[in-house]
Amino acid sequence: MLGESRTPDVREPAEAARIDIYGARVHNLKNIDVSIPRNKLVVITGLSGSGKSSLAFDTIYAEGQRRYIETFSAYARQFLGSLERPDVDKITGLSPVISIEQKTTSRNPRSTVGTVTEIYDFLRLLYARAGEAFSYVSGEKMVRWTDSKILEKILSDYEGKAVYILAPVVKGRKGHYKELFEHLRRKGFINVRVDGEITEIKHNMRVDRYKNHFIEVVIDKLVVEAKDRKRLEESVKLAMKQGSNVMMLIEKDNREPRYFSRLLMCPVSGISYSEPAPHSFSFNSPQGACPKCKGLGVIKIADLDKIIPDPKLSIYKGGILPLGKHREILIFWQLEALAEKYGFTLKTNIENIPEEALDAILYGTNEPLTLKNTPLGTASGYYMNFNGVIKYLQDKQDSESDDEGLSGRYITEAKCPECNGARLNKEALHYRIDGKNIAELAGMDLSVLSGWLVGLEDRLSDKQKQIATEILKEIRSRLGFMLDVGLEYLSLDRSASTLSGGESQRIRLATQIGSQLVNVLYILDEPSIGLHQRDNHRLIESLKQLRDNGNSVLVVEHDRDMMMAADQIIDMGPFAGRHGGKVVSQGSPEDILKSESLTAEYLRGIKTIPVPEKRREGNGKSIKIIGAKGNNLKNISVEFPLGKLICVTGVSGSGKSTLVNETLYPILNKHIYNGVAEPLPYKEIIGLENIDKVVDVDQSPLGRTPRSNPATYTKLFDEIRKLFAELPESKIRNYKPGRFSFNIAGGRCETCKGGGMQIIEMNFLPDVTVECPDCGGKRYNRETLEVRFKGKSISDVLDMTINQSVEFFENIPKIYQKVRMMQQVGLGYIKLGQSSTTLSGGESQRVKLSSELARKDTGKTLYILDEPTTGLHFEDIRVLLEVLNKLVDRGNTVIVIEHNLDVVKAADYIIDIGPEGGSRGGEVLACGTPEEIALVKKSYTGQFLLMEPEFKHLKKK
Repeated sequence: MLGESRTPDVREPAEAARIDIYGARVHNLKNIDVSIPRNKLVVITGLSGSGKSSLAFDTIYAEGQRRYIETFSAYARQFLGSLERPDVDKITGLSPVISIEQKTTSRNPRSTVGTVTEIYDFLRLLYARAGEAFSYVSGEKMVRWTDSKILEKILSDYEGKAVYILAPVVKGRKGHYKELFEHLRRKGFINVRVDGEITEIKHNMRVDRYKNHFIEVVIDKLVVEAKDRKRLEESVKLAMKQGSNVMMLIEKDNREPRYFSRLLMCPVSGISYSEPAPHSFSFNSPQGACPKCKGLGVIKIADLDKIIPDPKLSIYKGGILPLGKHREILIFWQLEALAEKYGFTLKTNIENIPEEALDAILYGTNEPLTLKNTPLGTASGYYMNFNGVIKYLQDKQDSESDDEGLSGRYITEAKCPECNGARLNKEALHYRIDGKNIAELAGMDLSVLSGWLVGLEDRLSDKQKQIATEILKEIRSRLGFMLDVGLEYLSLDRSASTLSGGESQRIRLATQIGSQLVNVLYILDEPSIGLHQRDNHRLIESLKQLRDNGNSVLVVEHDRDMMMAADQIIDMGPFAGRHGGKVVSQGSPEDILKSESLTAEYLRGIKTIPVPEKRREGNGKSIKIIGAKGNNLKNISVEFPLGKLICVTGVSGSGKSTLVNETLYPILNKHIYNGVAEPLPYKEIIGLENIDKVVDVDQSPLGRTPRSNPATYTKLFDEIRKLFAELPESKIRNYKPGRFSFNIAGGRCETCKGGGMQIIEMNFLPDVTVECPDCGGKRYNRETLEVRFKGKSISDVLDMTINQSVEFFENIPKIYQKVRMMQQVGLGYIKLGQSSTTLSGGESQRVKLSSELARKDTGKTLYILDEPTTGLHFEDIRVLLEVLNKLVDRGNTVIVIEHNLDVVKAADYIIDIGPEGGSRGGEVLACGTPEEIALVKKSYTGQFLLMEPEFKHLKKK
């Protein structure tokens, strides 16, 4: 009866109208009972670390997944792996669960928006079945011939003329073809046409193996007359058979051939295409991929100026920088053999080495070298091929041996020159529909592609229209869902690895809406991330559509608009960590507003994030980028005033990350630290001398292994281990810092290998994790635990919260500084040794932020943060802003890419990019204080700022 009605009292038993959770104790949840209404949009909110994700994902979703896997047979479960039963007494009324989390869809360079959403798969089908083929040589439309049509054409066009009928067997390939000629001779063929000349096939006949050849078999020679129709018909069939469905016809006095084919073929040049299939347009298939870049759209190229920075040096002294100075290794032995062959030595200056020899050094040679020094140390000749220094670097870059990425300094990626980044071979790129090839469609913004599809059937032939109608319906449907969730600025060829967590989440959301499932529980993790307020309502409408289809939607969210649009809100708290894990209030948005929770106080405006009374003047210096034109930037010039809190705003896809993360940061990183990453194109940058340090706090997650924790990530644990190694007891026992590591043998418990837990394999049942019986979960052996500082062992220290450790280490400056910074960014409730796998997205990001902020700033440091409010409650944002303001007050500059209005309002200076996303963005709309931006009518950010209480007085001006 599920899904037959959304009215519980009419069609469903009362208990089925809700999901009831009893006794949830996962992570910090305090044995709570929660009842969640079904077929409603429910928002779970609360401070970061209050238990939202523990309830939504680690309890409800985990139990849903476990139940699903348990429906399989024991035999199937052993291949699928198993899921641990969440620590909860009982869950009733649970539907099948689908989780849409904050993670990039794929890191595979072959994965694109088009492949993830399956829109590109439908486009491939469309082009395979309805596309028109054109020759990549002549541009003429390709044609197909039947045997009867060919016969009629020959009879009408060549009546009374002497002609040769030939079958092409070799097209522009090297080889001596001795076996081919012998095979044709034995079949009874007398003549062949080799490179334009007709000759008799002789015994042991061969051609030059090092040249490209064109070879055709002479099938027949005759004067075309109607009475010889039967003979001509048989000759055409035999020519088609020998020529793999292609034949040639040449007049006796005219050597220009004419081609006929049962396949698609150019009537002018004679080139033919194989029958198109969907895989012919796939860059992940050998049949469709560009042969040069193998369907990636980019190739690796060498930067010769970096490989040989000083031609006055010799190879022996390190003139080829990535190889270094001469050593007794294979590549130098190969170079010595190459030098002897070309008449120079490794001690010859590179500028004096012959150009031909230098080309062989860099790109290799086809002829094998004779090594005098061999890997075996013998003096006898040792033959081997040499592929060149560049191939050596490329192989090293692709291997695991290049841990530091040193070869990446010399090998960079560039757009493939053959396909121009389109990823497909030239055949696939010469199929068109309404004048467009498939790569042109994939490169359009989704909004532009949607416009192109309008009325397309009217521009197609009747046959094309008949084939394409159903395919176009599917494409339009999926595109519509993508536009509904605010992704109109993306293109189908956009690599999935470049998408933010919010974008990939909204793509998956659009896919789920398109699937039209019912009676499903959807759990989403902050889908509003990266979305401008302008597009919030579209996302909310999409979630409501999902609900109205007959599903339950559970959203972990902090966004004010999302909360107020929900059917019900569950507010977790009251605080974070061990002080959270309870349901503070639950009910409709109106009910929550009447409660006394921290969330309610912010929603009612009792508590607010303060807006500075006066904006900072800065230090009078700036950094200015001139002529930035990467991705969708329209050759813009932007000035970043230093000594201020700068906020870069704009709708999703407007070019914010392109400007800051892909242009400004690589320039600064290269200038200050000699970084490897190349910035996107720009003309000039002014003011680099005004900063001496740049710190980028991006959104990449912490290590996701159970052994990774805040203490190890921030390098704090190194200092703690050094402290314990300096204690008198340690010195007596000769304990070094390594003794106090749980990752290496010596001081750790060997029973659990320092993990503190043991995994008991249960065959086809889920594995059970139990406390280690030897160390009792303390990770270390008895001898190590006997060393104590202030009465605490190393295990006791790892079990401390950040707040406790601040007091404990107050007299140890190196440790105190780091734990104090974690406390200041609002992480005082988490434990030093808490596993990274139990940290929420917001907590992980703040651990990383604290690690960067704990380092000394110079007063001339530039900090770059990309959406630091991800996963943060209003109160957490207030704490974060306090930290950022302290940095700026010390003379530093902080650049924040952000949509959150609480951060935007607190900025000293705003750079607003837009006006739209994708190709309709990339312009600087306005720069100035929030008050100045609020008065810019064409700025969406300004429009929303003007609606805020602090800026309403500006409307009167």
